[in-house]
Amino acid sequence: MSLYDIPLRTLSGEPASLADHRGKALLVVNVASKCGLTPQYEGLERLQQRYAARGFSVLGFPSNQFAGQEPGSAEEIATFCSATYGVSFPLFEKTDVNGEGRHPLYTELTRTQDAAGEAGDVQWNFEKFLLSPQGEVVGRFRPRVEPEADEVVRAIEAQLSA
Repeated sequence: MSLYDIPLRTLSGEPASLADHRGKALLVVNVASKCGLTPQYEGLERLQQRYAARGFSVLGFPSNQFAGQEPGSAEEIATFCSATYGVSFPLFEKTDVNGEGRHPLYTELTRTQDAAGEAGDVQWNFEKFLLSPQGEVVGRFRPRVEPEADEVVRAIEAQLSA
């Protein structure tokens, strides 16, 4: 099964899939509105603005699995992201990224190793997975790696020039 085949839902509840973004490099991120790392939305949005015209998009997946840091409704999440951080990238419905109810997308993503060679569970909010324009996972960046860190930017640019 390709990552493109996994059914998703937008934050507003509409059916979607990664196939809607086929041909783009994608940065898939589990996000939260009430986390110490929430200011990473700023860097994610800057990446979106910087690279969108070159075939790139951030995709945000709100998750309430880490200390209940995404308690809001879909409407509250959308309003917070737009009003507070000017988020223009696509957001999806609240998603379990770990555990028994882990979404099939994250079942696939968490098989990818990070820079230290570790795969497995998402550690916290704002873990990032980079997908190639062909839909393959080509990078994994743990939560404390800032969206605009050199290693993330280099990895994105490598996918855009490939």
